[in-house]
Amino acid sequence: MEFYNTLTKKKEVFKPLAENKVKIYVCGPTVYNFIHLGNARPMCVFDVLRRYLIYREFKVTFVQNFTDIDDKIIAKANENGVTCEKIADLYKKEYKKDAHGLNVDDADIHPTATGDIFNMVEFVSKLMDKGYAYKTDSGDVYFRTGKFARYGNLSGQSPENLQAGARVAIDDEQKEDPCDFVLWKSSKPGEPWWPSPWGNGRPGWHLECSTMIKHHLGIMIDIHCGGQDLTFPHHENEIAQSECCNGRKLANYWLHNGFVNINHEKMSKSLNNFFTVREIAEKFGYEPIRYLMISAHYRTPINYSEEVMSNCKSALSRLYNCKEKLDLAVDFASKIKSPANKNSAKESLAKENLLKHRAAFIKVMDDDLNTAGALAVLFDLVRDVNSEILSEFKYSKEILVFSKELLKEFSGVLGILSSDKKSRTLSKKAEILVKQREEARKNKDFRKSDELRNKLLEMGVILQDTSDGVVLKFSDD
Repeated sequence: MEFYNTLTKKKEVFKPLAENKVKIYVCGPTVYNFIHLGNARPMCVFDVLRRYLIYREFKVTFVQNFTDIDDKIIAKANENGVTCEKIADLYKKEYKKDAHGLNVDDADIHPTATGDIFNMVEFVSKLMDKGYAYKTDSGDVYFRTGKFARYGNLSGQSPENLQAGARVAIDDEQKEDPCDFVLWKSSKPGEPWWPSPWGNGRPGWHLECSTMIKHHLGIMIDIHCGGQDLTFPHHENEIAQSECCNGRKLANYWLHNGFVNINHEKMSKSLNNFFTVREIAEKFGYEPIRYLMISAHYRTPINYSEEVMSNCKSALSRLYNCKEKLDLAVDFASKIKSPANKNSAKESLAKENLLKHRAAFIKVMDDDLNTAGALAVLFDLVRDVNSEILSEFKYSKEILVFSKELLKEFSGVLGILSSDKKSRTLSKKAEILVKQREEARKNKDFRKSDELRNKLLEMGVILQDTSDGVVLKFSDD
């Protein structure tokens, strides 16, 4: 299994810190509004990462935070005349609704920034003691980026370039270096605050994730994930402060997903092409959104448009169609005795061919979580099941069940085909008529057999007699 490591700029064989155990941290949302389409991509992509590692028998501890104190939350709270806590609680609930709709499994731990304030104060104190942080006259505490020699390695930028591109706000004029970033913000009128050795205030955004990682996963983790836009400054700053505080590497592997474009343009409110997941789900449903998010390799950009969403819905319909036909075939095989002379050599070959799809699925997923390749394998499986396994009633119930389980296995890793809609089965009345017809055929009462078949046809059930048994179809298939 290999992953592209943003830190080293190359694919690397995955070796966990502890055998068969994986610790993952994913940067979660700032809970001040509904999540947008760009938020959905890391949610879906790294949910697949977690599912696949579990599929490959790793024990995964998956942590995703909620940033529940931030300038945007404060602004929203003031705008609505409520507390920051009320805003954060509201949008945490809305996040979970969308996550459930996208079939994203809940994190093992969902820490909040405000829940770890004490640990953040301790973290900053340690940086101060080591000389990596300093307090300004205004009461803010900054990290000295110049003391960390590897600053810029993750984003691939030199300290000179970072310094040249740094912007110095009025409140930052007391910084020693333009690249220095805030660890602790002194309190301002009307803002929430917590006590600290440097005065009342609140944590900086970058500090929050580093502290939550240390507290909930330990000093060093296996994989740190997030959107490409977080590479700099957020993840760069996480590395600097964590490694200076703890004296160890923060994460062995850094995975970043690509951007989501809208009609081939960057999503932004100024272009009036900013969409929330909730808005799109109301029009297309949640599952096509998830399908879109995994339809391309996670590191490449993807494009949203109404045409693309329609294509995603059509692709899912093809998969569901095969799933429902398999459910029906298994149900039918359970009620109608299969012919006793099934060809064991043919059965073995069929199973062997099906197993080739599993090998192909693992191969592409092992190659840097290639979900696009995995979907291609899934459609190859569906093609073979439709053309071979379901084309005639020539295989046993066991092969049908194996096909069904393989489809469920792949789709389960990808997090699709999870809809609760019921599979098609025979009605009780049709079931009785099918059994009566089988009895008539055994008694060589072909007239009655034909009458029963015609009754079933009126009910939309087609029975075809073949040398290998009876094939059942619905007239609208």
